Amino acid sequence: MTKKHSLFFVPGIVLVGTVLRIPFTTIPTVLTDVAEGLSVPVSSLGILTSIPLIMFATCSSLAPKLAEKFGLEKLFTMVLLTMVVGSAMRVLNLPLLYMGTMLLGAGIAMMNVLLPSIIQANQPDRVGPLTAIYTTSMGLASAIASSVAVPVVLATSWKGLILILSAIVFVAFIIWLPNTKYNHYPKVNQTASSQNLWKNKKALALLVFGGLQSLMFYTALTWLPTMATQSGLSAEAAGLLASIYSLISLPFSIVVPNLTEKWHGKKRQISLGVVSLCGVIGVSLLFFQNASFGYWLMVNLLIGVAVSALFPYLLVIYSLKTDTPAQTAQLSGMVQSGGYLLAAFGPALLGLSYDYFGSWHLAVFIWLVLAIVMIAALFYTERFDKISD
Repeated sequence: MTKKHSLFFVPGIVLVGTVLRIPFTTIPTVLTDVAEGLSVPVSSLGILTSIPLIMFATCSSLAPKLAEKFGLEKLFTMVLLTMVVGSAMRVLNLPLLYMGTMLLGAGIAMMNVLLPSIIQANQPDRVGPLTAIYTTSMGLASAIASSVAVPVVLATSWKGLILILSAIVFVAFIIWLPNTKYNHYPKVNQTASSQNLWKNKKALALLVFGGLQSLMFYTALTWLPTMATQSGLSAEAAGLLASIYSLISLPFSIVVPNLTEKWHGKKRQISLGVVSLCGVIGVSLLFFQNASFGYWLMVNLLIGVAVSALFPYLLVIYSLKTDTPAQTAQLSGMVQSGGYLLAAFGPALLGLSYDYFGSWHLAVFIWLVLAIVMIAALFYTERFDKISD
Protein backbone atom coordinates (compact mmCIF):
# COMPACT_ATOMS: atom_id res chain seq x y z
CA MET A 1 0.00 0.00 0.00
CA THR A 2 1.39 3.40 -0.98
CA LYS A 3 2.01 5.77 1.91
CA LYS A 4 -0.22 8.82 1.61
CA HIS A 5 1.74 11.12 3.90
CA SER A 6 5.31 11.97 4.81
CA LEU A 7 7.13 11.02 8.00
CA PHE A 8 7.42 14.79 8.47
CA PHE A 9 3.66 15.33 8.48
CA VAL A 10 3.15 15.28 12.27
CA PRO A 11 6.34 17.29 13.02
CA GLY A 12 5.20 19.69 10.31
CA ILE A 13 1.78 20.05 11.93
CA VAL A 14 3.47 20.80 15.28
CA LEU A 15 5.63 23.54 13.71
CA VAL A 16 2.70 24.98 11.75
CA GLY A 17 0.74 25.22 14.99
CA THR A 18 3.72 26.95 16.58
CA VAL A 19 3.78 29.74 13.97
CA LEU A 20 0.03 30.25 13.61
CA ARG A 21 -0.01 33.07 16.17
CA ILE A 22 3.39 34.10 17.54
CA PRO A 23 4.61 36.14 14.53
CA PHE A 24 1.99 38.81 15.32
CA THR A 25 0.64 38.17 18.85
CA THR A 26 4.12 38.61 20.38
CA ILE A 27 4.60 42.15 19.04
CA PRO A 28 1.97 44.00 21.17
CA THR A 29 3.95 43.17 24.33
CA VAL A 30 6.88 45.27 23.03
CA LEU A 31 4.97 47.84 20.99
CA THR A 32 6.56 50.77 22.82
CA ASP A 33 10.06 49.55 21.89
CA VAL A 34 9.02 49.16 18.25
CA ALA A 35 7.59 52.71 18.22
CA GLU A 36 10.77 54.15 19.76
CA GLY A 37 12.93 52.24 17.29
CA LEU A 38 10.98 53.59 14.33
CA SER A 39 10.59 57.09 15.86
CA VAL A 40 6.81 57.02 15.53
CA PRO A 41 4.05 57.47 18.13
CA VAL A 42 2.93 54.18 19.62
CA SER A 43 -0.67 55.03 18.67
CA SER A 44 0.29 54.68 15.00
CA LEU A 45 1.11 51.01 15.62
CA GLY A 46 -2.23 50.08 17.17
CA ILE A 47 -3.44 48.85 13.79
CA LEU A 48 -0.84 46.05 13.89
CA THR A 49 -3.21 44.01 16.05
CA SER A 50 -6.13 44.58 13.65
CA ILE A 51 -4.35 43.92 10.35
CA PRO A 52 -4.07 40.11 10.83
CA LEU A 53 -7.75 39.80 11.75
CA ILE A 54 -8.77 41.84 8.70
CA MET A 55 -6.55 39.63 6.53
CA PHE A 56 -8.15 36.54 8.11
CA ALA A 57 -11.55 37.86 7.07
CA THR A 58 -10.57 38.87 3.52
CA CYS A 59 -8.26 35.96 2.61
CA SER A 60 -9.98 32.94 4.19
CA SER A 61 -12.39 32.45 1.28
CA LEU A 62 -9.47 32.31 -1.20
CA ALA A 63 -7.85 29.29 0.48
CA PRO A 64 -10.04 26.50 -1.00
CA LYS A 65 -9.58 27.78 -4.57
CA LEU A 66 -5.81 28.07 -4.17
CA ALA A 67 -5.70 24.56 -2.69
CA GLU A 68 -7.49 23.23 -5.76
CA LYS A 69 -4.92 24.89 -8.00
CA PHE A 70 -1.67 24.11 -6.15
CA GLY A 71 -2.54 21.24 -3.81
CA LEU A 72 -2.72 21.37 -0.02
CA GLU A 73 0.87 20.52 0.91
CA LYS A 74 2.42 22.64 -1.83
CA LEU A 75 0.26 25.61 -0.88
CA PHE A 76 1.40 25.28 2.75
CA THR A 77 5.02 25.30 1.57
CA MET A 78 4.42 28.45 -0.48
CA VAL A 79 2.57 30.10 2.41
CA LEU A 80 5.31 29.35 4.95
CA LEU A 81 7.97 30.78 2.62
CA THR A 82 5.86 33.90 2.15
CA MET A 83 5.54 34.20 5.92
CA VAL A 84 9.32 33.99 6.35
CA VAL A 85 9.76 36.90 3.94
CA GLY A 86 6.85 38.86 5.43
CA SER A 87 8.11 38.43 8.98
CA ALA A 88 11.73 39.37 8.22
CA MET A 89 10.88 42.45 6.14
CA ARG A 90 9.19 44.04 9.16
CA VAL A 91 12.54 45.16 10.62
CA LEU A 92 13.34 47.50 7.68
CA ASN A 93 10.91 50.42 8.04
CA LEU A 94 7.34 51.36 8.97
CA PRO A 95 5.67 50.72 5.57
CA LEU A 96 7.32 47.28 5.37
CA LEU A 97 6.26 46.59 8.97
CA TYR A 98 2.66 47.05 7.86
CA MET A 99 3.17 45.15 4.59
CA GLY A 100 4.95 42.28 6.32
CA THR A 101 2.14 42.02 8.86
CA MET A 102 -0.35 41.83 5.98
CA LEU A 103 1.60 38.96 4.40
CA LEU A 104 1.69 37.15 7.74
CA GLY A 105 -2.05 37.62 8.21
CA ALA A 106 -2.80 36.34 4.70
CA GLY A 107 -0.57 33.29 5.18
CA ILE A 108 -2.01 32.41 8.57
CA ALA A 109 -5.53 32.82 7.17
CA MET A 110 -4.76 30.19 4.49
CA MET A 111 -3.41 27.69 7.02
CA ASN A 112 -6.24 28.35 9.49
CA VAL A 113 -8.75 27.39 6.83
CA LEU A 114 -6.90 24.42 5.34
CA LEU A 115 -5.52 22.69 8.44
CA PRO A 116 -8.70 20.62 8.98
CA SER A 117 -8.62 19.63 5.29
CA ILE A 118 -4.95 18.71 5.25
CA ILE A 119 -5.39 16.52 8.32
CA GLN A 120 -8.43 14.84 6.80
CA ALA A 121 -6.53 14.26 3.53
CA ASN A 122 -3.44 12.76 5.19
CA GLN A 123 -4.73 11.00 8.31
CA PRO A 124 -8.56 10.98 8.35
CA ASP A 125 -8.65 8.55 11.27
CA ARG A 126 -6.68 10.95 13.52
CA VAL A 127 -8.56 14.23 13.08
CA GLY A 128 -9.10 14.72 16.83
CA PRO A 129 -5.56 13.90 18.05
CA LEU A 130 -3.82 15.92 15.32
CA THR A 131 -6.11 18.90 15.88
CA ALA A 132 -5.20 18.66 19.57
CA ILE A 133 -1.50 18.64 18.64
CA TYR A 134 -1.54 21.82 16.59
CA THR A 135 -3.89 23.77 18.86
CA THR A 136 -1.73 22.85 21.86
CA SER A 137 1.40 23.90 19.96
CA MET A 138 -0.30 27.19 19.10
CA GLY A 139 -1.30 27.93 22.70
CA LEU A 140 2.00 26.86 24.25
CA ALA A 141 4.06 28.81 21.71
CA SER A 142 1.95 31.94 22.28
CA ALA A 143 2.36 31.71 26.06
CA ILE A 144 6.13 31.16 25.86
CA ALA A 145 6.71 33.85 23.23
CA SER A 146 4.74 36.45 25.19
CA SER A 147 6.66 35.67 28.38
CA VAL A 148 10.13 35.93 26.80
CA ALA A 149 9.48 38.84 24.41
CA VAL A 150 10.52 41.59 26.82
CA PRO A 151 13.72 39.84 27.99
CA VAL A 152 14.69 39.16 24.37
CA VAL A 153 14.19 42.83 23.43
CA LEU A 154 16.23 43.92 26.47
CA ALA A 155 19.04 41.53 25.49
CA THR A 156 18.97 42.43 21.78
CA SER A 157 16.36 44.82 20.34
CA TRP A 158 12.87 44.73 18.89
CA LYS A 159 14.47 43.86 15.57
CA GLY A 160 16.24 40.95 17.24
CA LEU A 161 12.90 39.64 18.50
CA ILE A 162 11.33 39.84 15.04
CA LEU A 163 14.33 38.10 13.45
CA ILE A 164 14.07 35.29 16.02
CA LEU A 165 10.38 34.92 15.22
CA SER A 166 11.26 34.88 11.50
CA ALA A 167 13.83 32.14 12.16
CA ILE A 168 11.17 30.02 13.87
CA VAL A 169 8.91 30.39 10.81
CA PHE A 170 11.88 29.39 8.62
CA VAL A 171 12.41 26.22 10.69
CA ALA A 172 8.72 25.41 10.21
CA PHE A 173 9.19 25.87 6.45
CA ILE A 174 12.19 23.49 6.39
CA ILE A 175 10.41 20.81 8.45
CA TRP A 176 7.29 21.08 6.28
CA LEU A 177 9.15 20.96 2.95
CA PRO A 178 9.28 17.10 2.62
CA ASN A 179 5.47 16.99 2.80
CA THR A 180 5.27 18.70 -0.60
CA LYS A 181 6.11 15.34 -2.20
CA TYR A 182 2.78 13.97 -0.96
CA ASN A 183 0.65 16.74 -2.42
CA HIS A 184 -3.13 16.26 -2.12
CA TYR A 185 -5.49 18.08 -4.48
CA PRO A 186 -9.07 18.68 -3.31
CA LYS A 187 -11.17 17.49 -6.23
CA VAL A 188 -12.73 20.32 -8.19
CA ASN A 189 -15.93 18.42 -8.90
CA GLN A 190 -16.50 17.89 -5.18
CA THR A 191 -16.34 21.60 -4.48
CA ALA A 192 -18.39 22.46 -7.54
CA SER A 193 -21.11 19.92 -6.73
CA SER A 194 -21.47 20.99 -3.11
CA GLN A 195 -24.34 23.34 -2.50
CA ASN A 196 -23.84 27.07 -2.04
CA LEU A 197 -22.93 27.36 1.63
CA TRP A 198 -24.02 30.99 1.76
CA LYS A 199 -27.59 29.77 1.19
CA ASN A 200 -27.27 26.88 3.65
CA LYS A 201 -28.92 27.70 7.01
CA LYS A 202 -26.76 25.18 8.89
CA ALA A 203 -23.55 26.61 7.46
CA LEU A 204 -24.70 30.16 8.20
CA ALA A 205 -25.49 29.16 11.79
CA LEU A 206 -21.98 27.72 12.10
CA LEU A 207 -20.61 31.02 10.74
CA VAL A 208 -22.57 32.95 13.40
CA PHE A 209 -21.30 30.61 16.11
CA GLY A 210 -17.69 30.72 14.89
CA GLY A 211 -17.71 34.48 14.41
CA LEU A 212 -19.21 35.23 17.82
CA GLN A 213 -16.84 32.77 19.50
CA SER A 214 -13.92 34.69 17.96
CA LEU A 215 -15.53 38.01 18.93
CA MET A 216 -15.89 36.79 22.50
CA PHE A 217 -12.23 35.72 22.64
CA TYR A 218 -10.78 38.92 21.15
CA THR A 219 -13.14 41.18 23.10
CA ALA A 220 -12.01 39.62 26.37
CA LEU A 221 -8.37 39.70 25.27
CA THR A 222 -8.68 43.40 24.36
CA TRP A 223 -10.83 44.82 27.15
CA LEU A 224 -10.63 42.67 30.29
CA PRO A 225 -7.21 44.10 31.33
CA THR A 226 -8.49 47.66 30.76
CA MET A 227 -11.67 46.99 32.73
CA ALA A 228 -9.64 45.51 35.58
CA THR A 229 -7.25 48.47 35.84
CA GLN A 230 -10.11 50.95 35.60
CA SER A 231 -11.73 49.15 38.53
CA GLY A 232 -8.61 49.64 40.66
CA LEU A 233 -6.45 46.59 39.93
CA SER A 234 -2.73 47.21 39.32
CA ALA A 235 -1.27 46.90 35.83
CA GLU A 236 0.90 44.00 37.04
CA ALA A 237 -2.14 42.12 38.35
CA ALA A 238 -4.03 42.76 35.10
CA GLY A 239 -1.04 41.44 33.16
CA LEU A 240 -0.97 38.29 35.30
CA LEU A 241 -4.66 37.74 34.63
CA ALA A 242 -4.08 38.17 30.89
CA SER A 243 -1.42 35.43 31.04
CA ILE A 244 -3.81 33.15 32.92
CA TYR A 245 -6.51 33.86 30.33
CA SER A 246 -4.12 32.70 27.57
CA LEU A 247 -2.81 29.65 29.45
CA ILE A 248 -6.32 28.30 30.11
CA SER A 249 -6.40 27.18 26.47
CA LEU A 250 -3.67 24.55 26.89
CA PRO A 251 -5.61 21.75 28.68
CA PHE A 252 -8.65 22.33 26.47
CA SER A 253 -6.49 22.17 23.33
CA ILE A 254 -5.38 18.71 24.41
CA VAL A 255 -8.69 17.12 25.43
CA VAL A 256 -11.48 18.88 23.50
CA PRO A 257 -10.60 17.72 19.93
CA ASN A 258 -10.56 14.05 20.99
CA LEU A 259 -13.74 14.33 23.04
CA THR A 260 -15.53 16.18 20.23
CA GLU A 261 -14.70 13.33 17.86
CA LYS A 262 -15.70 10.59 20.34
CA TRP A 263 -18.77 12.09 21.99
CA HIS A 264 -22.09 12.39 20.19
CA GLY A 265 -25.65 13.48 20.88
CA LYS A 266 -26.65 14.39 24.44
CA LYS A 267 -23.19 13.77 25.90
CA ARG A 268 -21.56 16.34 23.64
CA GLN A 269 -24.46 18.78 23.94
CA ILE A 270 -24.35 18.71 27.75
CA SER A 271 -20.59 19.39 27.70
CA LEU A 272 -21.05 22.27 25.26
CA GLY A 273 -23.88 23.63 27.40
CA VAL A 274 -21.69 23.64 30.53
CA VAL A 275 -18.77 25.51 28.92
CA SER A 276 -21.14 27.94 27.16
CA LEU A 277 -22.85 28.68 30.48
CA CYS A 278 -19.44 29.50 31.97
CA GLY A 279 -19.05 32.20 29.33
CA VAL A 280 -22.50 33.67 29.97
CA ILE A 281 -21.87 33.79 33.74
CA GLY A 282 -18.43 35.35 33.20
CA VAL A 283 -19.81 38.11 30.97
CA SER A 284 -22.75 38.70 33.34
CA LEU A 285 -20.34 39.26 36.25
CA LEU A 286 -18.95 42.28 34.38
CA PHE A 287 -22.02 44.24 35.46
CA PHE A 288 -20.56 44.17 39.00
CA GLN A 289 -16.95 45.23 38.48
CA ASN A 290 -14.78 45.85 41.56
CA ALA A 291 -11.12 45.97 42.59
CA SER A 292 -10.95 42.41 43.93
CA PHE A 293 -8.29 40.21 42.32
CA GLY A 294 -10.40 37.15 43.13
CA TYR A 295 -13.35 38.63 41.25
CA TRP A 296 -11.29 39.33 38.13
CA LEU A 297 -9.67 35.91 38.34
CA MET A 298 -13.14 34.34 38.32
CA VAL A 299 -14.22 36.46 35.32
CA ASN A 300 -11.08 35.52 33.35
CA LEU A 301 -11.44 31.85 34.23
CA LEU A 302 -15.11 31.62 33.29
CA ILE A 303 -14.80 33.44 29.96
CA GLY A 304 -11.46 31.73 29.29
CA VAL A 305 -12.98 28.28 29.81
CA ALA A 306 -15.76 29.03 27.31
CA VAL A 307 -13.61 30.40 24.48
CA SER A 308 -10.78 27.89 25.11
CA ALA A 309 -13.13 24.92 24.83
CA LEU A 310 -15.27 26.17 21.95
CA PHE A 311 -12.35 27.08 19.66
CA PRO A 312 -10.85 23.54 19.28
CA TYR A 313 -14.40 22.17 19.08
CA LEU A 314 -15.00 24.42 16.06
CA LEU A 315 -11.79 23.28 14.37
CA VAL A 316 -12.79 19.62 14.62
CA ILE A 317 -16.42 20.17 13.66
CA TYR A 318 -15.42 21.38 10.17
CA SER A 319 -14.26 17.84 9.39
CA LEU A 320 -17.04 16.04 11.25
CA LYS A 321 -19.83 17.89 9.47
CA THR A 322 -18.41 17.36 5.97
CA ASP A 323 -17.51 14.29 3.91
CA THR A 324 -14.42 15.29 1.90
CA PRO A 325 -11.32 17.50 2.30
CA ALA A 326 -12.70 19.81 -0.40
CA GLN A 327 -15.99 20.29 1.46
CA THR A 328 -14.09 20.79 4.72
CA ALA A 329 -11.96 23.52 3.15
CA GLN A 330 -15.01 25.21 1.66
CA LEU A 331 -16.90 25.21 4.97
CA SER A 332 -13.84 26.31 6.94
CA GLY A 333 -13.13 29.14 4.49
CA MET A 334 -16.71 30.37 4.52
CA VAL A 335 -17.04 30.32 8.33
CA GLN A 336 -13.66 31.91 8.99
CA SER A 337 -14.11 34.59 6.34
CA GLY A 338 -17.31 35.86 7.92
CA GLY A 339 -16.30 34.97 11.46
CA TYR A 340 -13.08 36.95 11.59
CA LEU A 341 -14.90 39.95 10.13
CA LEU A 342 -17.02 39.93 13.29
CA ALA A 343 -13.94 39.39 15.43
CA ALA A 344 -12.10 42.31 13.83
CA PHE A 345 -14.82 44.89 14.34
CA GLY A 346 -16.67 43.62 17.40
CA PRO A 347 -14.15 44.69 20.08
CA ALA A 348 -13.72 48.08 18.41
CA LEU A 349 -17.48 48.73 18.40
CA LEU A 350 -17.80 47.72 22.04
CA GLY A 351 -14.94 50.07 22.86
CA LEU A 352 -16.67 52.90 21.02
CA SER A 353 -19.81 52.34 23.08
CA TYR A 354 -17.73 52.86 26.22
CA ASP A 355 -16.19 56.04 24.80
CA TYR A 356 -19.63 57.41 23.91
CA PHE A 357 -21.54 56.50 27.08
CA GLY A 358 -18.66 56.62 29.58
CA SER A 359 -19.70 53.26 31.03
CA TRP A 360 -19.21 49.56 30.23
CA HIS A 361 -22.81 48.61 31.03
CA LEU A 362 -24.21 48.89 27.49
CA ALA A 363 -21.12 47.20 26.02
CA VAL A 364 -21.44 44.32 28.50
CA PHE A 365 -25.17 44.00 27.76
CA ILE A 366 -24.46 43.78 24.01
CA TRP A 367 -21.69 41.28 24.71
CA LEU A 368 -24.07 39.16 26.78
CA VAL A 369 -26.74 39.20 24.07
CA LEU A 370 -24.15 38.14 21.48
CA ALA A 371 -23.00 35.31 23.77
CA ILE A 372 -26.57 34.02 23.97
CA VAL A 373 -26.95 34.25 20.17
CA MET A 374 -23.67 32.32 19.86
CA ILE A 375 -25.03 29.51 22.05
CA ALA A 376 -28.29 29.37 20.08
CA ALA A 377 -26.36 29.04 16.81
CA LEU A 378 -24.13 26.37 18.35
CA PHE A 379 -27.03 24.17 19.43
CA TYR A 380 -28.81 24.66 16.12
CA THR A 381 -25.82 23.21 14.25
CA GLU A 382 -25.51 20.41 16.81
CA ARG A 383 -28.93 19.13 15.71
CA PHE A 384 -27.45 17.94 12.41
CA ASP A 385 -24.70 15.40 11.74
CA LYS A 386 -23.75 16.96 8.39
CA ILE A 387 -24.09 20.45 6.94
CA SER A 388 -25.43 18.96 3.71
CA ASP A 389 -28.14 16.84 5.41
